[in-house]
Amino acid sequence: MTFQLGSALLDACVLAIVDKEDAYGYSLTQQVQSVMDISESTLYPVLRRLQKADYLTTYDQPYQGRNRRYYQITEHGRIRLLELLKEWRVYKKKVDCVLLGGNIDG
Repeated sequence: MTFQLGSALLDACVLAIVDKEDAYGYSLTQQVQSVMDISESTLYPVLRRLQKADYLTTYDQPYQGRNRRYYQITEHGRIRLLELLKEWRVYKKKVDCVLLGGNIDG
């Protein structure tokens, strides 16, 4: 069973991966697919949107006779990632409370 998750979580995953190290599209897709069911055709519009929002920047690097486009997080991207992580922690705590029982405030 796969839970359908929103674009904010996808953004957070992409930003978190690129925050650790610059990555190219296929590599990003593989890493995101380890936690979410997405295709490359889904990821590239997300990358363009994050780039347009100044959360990511790109550079090309030669690889086996071709250029490979790498994505790199910007300072704005790091700030956005911290915001998304804060929201995720609150959301996760609420979902855990409902699914696992417990106190939301605790």
